[in-house]
Amino acid sequence: MKRVLVTGVAGFIGSNLAKELLVSEHEVIGIDNFDSFYDIKVKLDNIKPLAEHEKFHLFEGDIRNKEFMSKVFESTKPDCVVHLAARAGVRPSIDDPELYFDVNINGTITLLNTMKDNGVKDLVFASSSSVYGNNSKTPFAETDNVDNPISPYAASKKAGELLCFTYHHLYKMNIFCLRFFTVYGHNQRPEMAIQQFGRLIRQGRPVTMYGDGNTRRDYTFIDDIVAGIIASIDKVNGYEVINLGNNQTVRLSDLINEIGTVLALPVKIEQKPIQPGDVEITYADISKAKELLGYYPKHSIKEGLFKMFITDLKH
Repeated sequence: MKRVLVTGVAGFIGSNLAKELLVSEHEVIGIDNFDSFYDIKVKLDNIKPLAEHEKFHLFEGDIRNKEFMSKVFESTKPDCVVHLAARAGVRPSIDDPELYFDVNINGTITLLNTMKDNGVKDLVFASSSSVYGNNSKTPFAETDNVDNPISPYAASKKAGELLCFTYHHLYKMNIFCLRFFTVYGHNQRPEMAIQQFGRLIRQGRPVTMYGDGNTRRDYTFIDDIVAGIIASIDKVNGYEVINLGNNQTVRLSDLINEIGTVLALPVKIEQKPIQPGDVEITYADISKAKELLGYYPKHSIKEGLFKMFITDLKH
């Protein structure tokens, strides 16, 4: 069993990952600064079931703080790191690009340097499908050109991948950069689209749909993403960029209507102009993930939404 350090452990993906790692009897060292980007109570609720586990250790602090990071590494001696902590969201990054680059780039540099100083060689880095921008070729493959990001968030994630390669080259670190495709499911951040849509439909309020509803996303259920991350922890070697998606696309209008069907409630839609930074389509080629990780997503959009809104609320 490994001692896994997870940054951003109280967030959406981090809390789900930590839960599964603990079930698998790994030891989890969690870092989170409980940022106020969204209601801190959500993160506290995410972390509550983890805190009761004897193999879970939580450290509250900022990944940009060199002294804090050094103390965590020196006291816990992790075997590997999963770096999920980041300032997230495409649209907010357009309003505050300086903050996004400070957290997502300087935070990643601090982490990489702390790993180097403490002899920790294995890293799984959370990247994003947003790096593909408005790629005209589908499905998106890791070999596609990603030199044209259309938001500061996307640019910061591309920069993170480049930094990871640099540290792999200089210090022989083993790093897998995982490009996540529109992750949804239990503990999803409250401002994310599917969570918002479900909340509005339950309240009988209209759902805001940006554009004509024909934009398409490769929606990936959280359990499938967590399985891909855990496989990466076990197999990380050298440097690789790997897509983690569902290898299927869903139109925005169909997604909204499917949420209404799952909730057995009527749907009202208020259409607005498409937002800056939004891409027309995301669509993952996951052949590399299948080959390197044995990654096979199990949830269709209908199954994932049902599990998110119906099944998981009963437990």
